Amino acid sequence: METRIENHPILGDTKKGKPVTFTYNDMEVQGYEGEPIAAALKAAGIMVHRYTKKEHKPRGIFCAIGRCTDCVMVVDGKPNIRTCVTPLKQGMKVQTQYGVSADTFDKQQRGV
Repeated sequence: METRIENHPILGDTKKGKPVTFTYNDMEVQGYEGEPIAAALKAAGIMVHRYTKKEHKPRGIFCAIGRCTDCVMVVDGKPNIRTCVTPLKQGMKVQTQYGVSADTFDKQQRGV
């Protein structure tokens, strides 16, 4: 049984929208239109959203109200999107964030 946020402390009541497909690191994932991206990822079992720049430590949902930056990801090519308060839309491209980009630390070091 999947768990969804029904009453978000910042976004208010959330109604289950129509099913949509989006990609997470090039993998197709299902969610509901309008729910926070982070909620759809959590329901799919995806807990890591980014890795810290300095120590490369994983981060995921922490505050879930848009105050911290633990849930930031690269969404449709834009880094630093707070996925806990950003509504999901059909076809979004969501990527793990490494420091401040979607490039892995290895790629960043090689300058590729």
